[in-house]
Amino acid sequence: MFEDIDVAALVDQLMGVVTEYGLRVIGALAILIIGRLIAKRIRKTVDKRLAKRGIEATLAPFVSGMVYWLLMAVVLVAVLNGFGAQPTGLVAILGAAGLAVGLALQGTLSNFASGVMLLIFRPYSVGDLIEAAGVEAVVEAIGLFSTTLNTKDNVKIHIPNGEIYGSVIKNLTANETRRVDMVFGVSYDDDLGVAKSTIERVLGDNPLVLEQPAPDVEVFELGDSSVNFLVRPWVKTDNYWEAHFSVHHELKEGLEAAGCSFPYPQREVHMHEM
Repeated sequence: MFEDIDVAALVDQLMGVVTEYGLRVIGALAILIIGRLIAKRIRKTVDKRLAKRGIEATLAPFVSGMVYWLLMAVVLVAVLNGFGAQPTGLVAILGAAGLAVGLALQGTLSNFASGVMLLIFRPYSVGDLIEAAGVEAVVEAIGLFSTTLNTKDNVKIHIPNGEIYGSVIKNLTANETRRVDMVFGVSYDDDLGVAKSTIERVLGDNPLVLEQPAPDVEVFELGDSSVNFLVRPWVKTDNYWEAHFSVHHELKEGLEAAGCSFPYPQREVHMHEM
């Protein structure tokens, strides 16, 4: 049986197969190695560029990693194409798999996309006092899926980024100065000129109140039991609450010393004999 085998022809066929596929394997390995080196180099370059532009530290590795894996996907398609595989079929399979994963992780991907947008546009940074998603707290950490906050009573909470990015975000410490809005009521029997000058004097003596912009002191409304003044001094953002407390304390004492009174809510009851 073995005498009928043409050894020479068989050797020629094997050599042809080894030559053909061996070259393809070598070419594929070369493409994979060179492509990986290029992808790594580009990832490092992207990292450096993002660092120079001051991109958030959490976002920079993600962006460079995405660039790296996209380039590696191109390299993989090139390797498979070298073996005769049709890249269109591979792309279709990857697209279908991506769609299935996207539908399964819709909420998670929404939080992820919101996290990327928050890190890009930076409506707040770590250490800022913000009001978002119905919560007022200090930002402790910004992740790709959630933001960690510390409330004023030192309670740590985690809010999904989708809820934060989809709501109105108030950054209470973004600006250097803030206005403190207060309302003080005096009796209808008090001299409004004396009350206003007293308020302005107390604000001027308070070291936390800024001279510019000048504080606003105006009659705001005629209430049921008092004439209400709208008092709006400007302060440094870091001194907001200290100024809020001290101004209330000083104005209460200053207005009383000037002869003004703080009336309690009153109601007149008329009795008719039947």
